[in-house]
Amino acid sequence: MDNDVLHKEIDLIQGVINRMANNSFLLKGWLISLIAVVLALSKDSLLTNDLTYLSLILCLPVIAFWYLDAFFLHKERCYRKLYSWVIENRKNTDEHLYSLDFTRFKSEVNSPLSIMFSSTLITFYGLVVAILIGVTIYNHI
Repeated sequence: MDNDVLHKEIDLIQGVINRMANNSFLLKGWLISLIAVVLALSKDSLLTNDLTYLSLILCLPVIAFWYLDAFFLHKERCYRKLYSWVIENRKNTDEHLYSLDFTRFKSEVNSPLSIMFSSTLITFYGLVVAILIGVTIYNHI
């Protein structure tokens, strides 16, 4: 096997891994921006019951972004498995040459739902949800 072919193939896979990691990073930024914009636009209603409903409504996009982040991390981990497989096996076989199909590695990686509740994601998104629920409870007292 030519080293140029190996390098090109792992460059392709690394490009996908980088895009998945970038998507995950961007989701966190978009979420914080969304919450900041919604709270800034509703600053006049912060002392009324509208904040209770607003904080509950904001939980929905947080959960959606949380799942999307886990989805992208799942795909990134699958592509990392593909990357490792190519590094280990490309010298011996041309099987799956230039294939970016990661589905054969799905069983080796945690599901998006279990990734959602990993320590890193639950710390970030769980804290945001806890704060929003705390605001709701505080406004009902």
